[in-house]
Amino acid sequence: MTARKGLGRGLGALIKDEAPSDVPVQQEDGIKKVPLDIISRNRRQPRHTFDEDALADLTASIKEHGVLQPLLVRPDGDRYELIAGERRLRASTAAGLAKVPVIVINATDGDSLELALIENLQREDLNIIEECEGYRELAVEFNLTQEEIADRVGKARASVTNALRLLTLPDEVKAMLADNRLSKGHAKALLGLEIEKEQTLIARRAVQEGLSVRNLEKLIQRMKAAPRKPRAAKPDLPASHVGYLSDQLHSHFGTSVRITPCRTYANGKKGKGSIEIDFFSNEDLDRLLSLLGISGEE
Repeated sequence: MTARKGLGRGLGALIKDEAPSDVPVQQEDGIKKVPLDIISRNRRQPRHTFDEDALADLTASIKEHGVLQPLLVRPDGDRYELIAGERRLRASTAAGLAKVPVIVINATDGDSLELALIENLQREDLNIIEECEGYRELAVEFNLTQEEIADRVGKARASVTNALRLLTLPDEVKAMLADNRLSKGHAKALLGLEIEKEQTLIARRAVQEGLSVRNLEKLIQRMKAAPRKPRAAKPDLPASHVGYLSDQLHSHFGTSVRITPCRTYANGKKGKGSIEIDFFSNEDLDRLLSLLGISGEE
């Protein structure tokens, strides 16, 4: 698909009297009013969730003042398909309007998705996952590179790349992002874990404990820290001799005795050894002390 230029300039360029020459859509003349019942919702609308309270406020405003900003639509046979203005369309329907002001443009499917995505991004109406899914649709269905997507929506390429990575997270984690229980910063930290089950469990913990992004990063760093490998060492006594000495001490003391021999490490340093003697009462201790020639009295 040939790269199209100009959409990154946003919707403002499209609602002027004459669209700039680099905008890849053609605007029909002026603003017109059309019946609500011939406008179909945008089947590629990237936004799926709407704040009911905010929608009720907009409905009340439209009842009193009308629709102040025209909807953006494109021809669809003898009807129109909405490109941008989903909230205004819903609120106008709830307000009982018969007609709404629209600007009609000729736009392809790709243009329609891009413009709907741009409008929502400019208004910050999309949740994190809706934004990511919009980028993915531009990439998959319209063959746009990440560089081209970034240019269209006025974002840095790194922002688009990082957003698409979030879609690899488990569904439960994406749900936490969608309803703002987790932020983009939390999600980026969770990507540092390779196992999906761990991502989900740690995401739950972050929500339950209200972990900040920094605290979550520290937790994940601790999880990923490799355990220290034991240093190679050679016992100074052979196992057979250690067993012989343990038996001799057992016979002498009448109780279990464990011997850990000294060790010599690869760098020549010595590691300590130890002897453990079991006893089961104060009287037993006194007995052992006597065998060692030690008085238990102060």
